[in-house]
Order: sequence, then C-alpha cells, then structure tokens
Amino acid sequence: MSIQHDDAITPEQAGNLYGLFLERVKRSPNKEAYRYFDLANNVWESLTWQQMLTQVARWQAALAMEGLQKGDRVALMLRNCPQWVMFDQAAMSLGLVTVPLYTVDRAENIAYIVNDAQCKVVLFETAEQWKELGAVRAQMACVQRFISIDEFSHDEPRLISKAKYLPVSAPLQAPVSVEISELASIIYTSGTTGKPKGVMLSHNNMLSNTHGAMGTFIVRPEDLMLSFLPLSHTFERTCGYYLQVMTGATVAYARSIPLLSEDLQTIKPTLLISVPRIYERIYGAISAKLDEGPALRKKLFHLAVTVGWAHFLYEQGRGGWKPSFLLWPLLRKLVAQKLLDRLGGRLRAAMSGGAALTPDISRTFVGLGLPIVQGYGLTETSPIATGNHLENNFPDSVGQPLNNVQVKLGAQNAILVKGPNVMMGYWNNKAATDAMIDADGWLNTGDIGRISETGHLYITGRLKEIIVLANGEKFPPADMEAAIATDPLIDQVMLYGEGKPYLVALVVLNPDAWKAIAAKMGILPDMPESLTDSNVQGKVLRRIARNMSTFPGYAKVNRVLLLRDPWTIDNGLLTPKLSLKRNKVVEKFAAEIEAMYKGH
Repeated sequence: MSIQHDDAITPEQAGNLYGLFLERVKRSPNKEAYRYFDLANNVWESLTWQQMLTQVARWQAALAMEGLQKGDRVALMLRNCPQWVMFDQAAMSLGLVTVPLYTVDRAENIAYIVNDAQCKVVLFETAEQWKELGAVRAQMACVQRFISIDEFSHDEPRLISKAKYLPVSAPLQAPVSVEISELASIIYTSGTTGKPKGVMLSHNNMLSNTHGAMGTFIVRPEDLMLSFLPLSHTFERTCGYYLQVMTGATVAYARSIPLLSEDLQTIKPTLLISVPRIYERIYGAISAKLDEGPALRKKLFHLAVTVGWAHFLYEQGRGGWKPSFLLWPLLRKLVAQKLLDRLGGRLRAAMSGGAALTPDISRTFVGLGLPIVQGYGLTETSPIATGNHLENNFPDSVGQPLNNVQVKLGAQNAILVKGPNVMMGYWNNKAATDAMIDADGWLNTGDIGRISETGHLYITGRLKEIIVLANGEKFPPADMEAAIATDPLIDQVMLYGEGKPYLVALVVLNPDAWKAIAAKMGILPDMPESLTDSNVQGKVLRRIARNMSTFPGYAKVNRVLLLRDPWTIDNGLLTPKLSLKRNKVVEKFAAEIEAMYKGH
C-alpha cells in the first residue's frame, strides 16, 4: 500500500533517527509537535518542532561535557514527556546508545540492566525514584552521572538536577557521523523467566519498521495521538514517537492511566495506540454497568453490536446488505456514540498490540464503530511484524506482514520473521542470539500461529507455554485465559495443569464488579472473608465454563483458587510490560495448587 501523504520522511532521507528528527524540524518548524500537562501551572502546554530542537541543543551541550565516546550507553527512566524525546535525540546526535528503563520496574532489575549495558549516564525523574534506587546505588558503579528532573536534597556526588545540569541556552552542534546500520538502542525484554536480555536495535531496524508500519496504519500530519503506553515499550516508541516524527503528526502525553478517561475527553485524539488491557477494562466496565441496569438496555446494547458488526462486514466486502442496517443510524446515536464520546468522540482508528485482544472485545468495539486494528511483533522485531489494514481488517487476526517484512511458519507452526526490522542480536549474549535467529536470518518468535487464505496471521499459542495434561492432551492456555478474563468478575487468571489429570484456574477477583454481579449469582453483595466457600467457587466455575464453551471438551477447569490481591510488578508476579510470570505464580501458590489435586 502506498503512503497517503507527501510529507512522510523516508529512511533514506533521514539517514538515522536523529536525522529523522532534524528533517521533521526543517519541514514543520512551527507546527505543534507535543502537548503535555504542566503540573506547576495546572494547564496543558504545547511545543513546536523548532522549540523541541532548541531544547535538544541544551541536552546535547550538557551531554557533550561528559566526555563520552561514540557508542557509550546512556539510560533514561522517565514517564512519557517531551524530555524523553529531547534526551533521546540529544544522545543520538552524539552517537550515544539509549537504554530505556521502566519507571515501574524494581530497583534490583534497574541495577542489573544499568550494569549489563554499562550505562555512563542515567536520567530519572523524582525523589521517590531516587529513594527506590538508594538500596542498589552502590551496584551502579559504572554510572558517572545521575540526572534528576526534579530538585531535592541528597548526598550523592554523582547526582545533579536538570536545572543545574542544562545550560540556559546552547547552539546546536554538528552531529556525530552515525551510519544507518549502527546500534541506536538497547531495549531489555521484560523477562517472564530469568534475567532480561538486551535487544540491540539499529537505526535502520527502527526506521525501516516505522516506515513499513505507515503502509498499514495510516497516520496523517493533522492527526493527534494520545500517548500513554510507556516509551520504554518498543511498541509505543515506534508507533507513538518515531511514527509521529516521520509523518508530522502531533502527540499529547496523557497524565496517567487513572486519569486516562478524563484526558481522552480533553485531548479528543484521532488515533489511539494501546495494549489489550485498556480495551478489556473499558469492556469490563461496560459489562458490569449493563448487568446492573434494566434488561432492555442490555438488549439494545447487544442489538447495536450485532447490527454494527454486520454493517462492518458489509463495508469490508465480506457480508451482504441486511434490512437491520436501517436501524443503524438510530442505534449509533442511542448506543454507539455514547461509548465513542467517552473516548473523545474523534477517534478514526485505534491500534492494539503487545498481546492478543479477544474476539468478543474487538467485535464489540468494532461493532460500535471504533475500528480497532491488531498488530503483532516483538521487541526483537522493532517491534511490528504484521498488522491489519483498516479496509482489510480481520479483527480476530493480527493482520498481514508489513510490506518490507516476511513471515512464515516453521516446525510446530512456529512463527518466523525476516526483514530489516530483525534485531542485530542480544547484547553480550551470542548464544541467545544464535538460538533465536538462524543462519538465513529467520527469527523464531516462539509463538505458534496459522496463516489464512487471505494471508492474515492468527496467533494460536506459545511454544514454551503449552500445557500437557497427564493424559497427553496439549494446548496453549493464552486463548482460554483471554476468554475467561472477559468476565467482568475476573480481573486476572492463570490456568495450570502441567502433568496433572485436569486443569485448575487461579483467579484474581474484581472487587468493583462483585457487588453488581453477586446478586445475580445468588450470593452476598459483600465479598466474603473466605473465598474457599464451595458454593462461591462452584458459581465462579460455572461462569468460567460458560466462557470456555467454544474450546475442546478436555479444556475444562475442574477447580478454582479465588484470590483477592492482584498480581503486580511490586509483588514480582508481573513483568514491567505486565506479562504474567507463570513460574513465579506457581511458586507462590504451590501449596494451594497442590491442594486442588488432592486425592487425584
């Protein structure tokens, strides 16, 4: 597919990621580049591309005083904000390699990454972050300079505040010569098992992937994106940062996830990039509200979804015209528009990636008039390998390969990817690189899939996450867990059964949904102190069975462990990318799991 506007910058025109930024400033100096919330003045502010470059020059001058050499690593641990971009661009103008860190990561993990990459400079934000790093500060001897955005008292000679570090103004320096094939960034994978690995991405990896994505997810100069996924996540960095620079669109940085609903209605974005969890939360809230309300409202909602979905298939050329379409203008006004208004009212498309979005949820949003397009990839593929087109959208798939990427199935239907987006390798880990990429350049994603007659890729599981029951039945749990999690009562779920006679489910309940659903389940509106009551467990098991009705008969959950406390990054059960650490969950609840198999 051809790019739909003339202002897009090609990788050849950019030369490298800093060259991309300079070219955008040259083309659109006075256009709004970024919008952010100024906490000090309690107001939204804007920066043009030229104003951004002026700030990049200040960071560039300060970093140049550190005596760093081309190829040295510098780390940044910031929430999404213009300073993230300024630091990243200034570092790359000097030929430095940026290492993004998650603001929510645990201190010992930060120390490991900083040491593994031998980072010379670390930029962070708050006194609270510094307090967290206090216990591991001595482990980061490689750091010659810590820089804080905020000012606070401390006793660390290596630490300086941004206000004292940056010159008041500085002329823009000539950039260090950097080839497009050279290393640009080391991005550490979250590590659901073992230590994180540093993915080495070149300027070409990210530029080619950003440009390839433009042929699938059309972004225009007049678009306004709301950015809330962490920029340390490759998905957001490519689609919510470099893609915007390449096309000249504007990015607004959300204040926080808790304030996302309010920010959506204030900013009114035209494009949204998210992981499934956000859509799942909205869907769960809608479901809970419908369960509380009158039956007629619920019927009207489902009618709108059904008619809207059929209308979507008709527009896609995959369904015929139906008389019910005559109802769509009314249903859109009474039902669909209310949801779209909660999202700002101007969204023309939304992208979902990072994990699979369940068909029921995508069908609901698409049916109500929000075109969600799923994509697929890994940090190791910069990250996008496939994506759906708005006009050729199969919402239950993750789309077709980008125009500069090849995808095929290998042994055991493993998804293999080849293209200019495939990483240079893992930092200081040749063995892991060789295990991931074969001699012909094909990267084994570790995911299992199938490719349809239309060329769309469907993810069916993970090679390393197959549960094998004692009777030899094998299946990947991800799809089943996603189906179970559509229940608003269930906040988190993990299936277990390796080598066992049957499946069990570990379920974290949603306390907000309990009261609304409890009455219909015939149980008390207040969540009981003990969640081991057989009556409550039986009712939850029946809800799980209903959501798993489309799966094979052997995929039956026989026992359930109900939990109150969520699995989080802080308690070590989730990675910073919010992926479940299955082994850690099994380890933590080993005794309870064993009890569910007692007597079998």
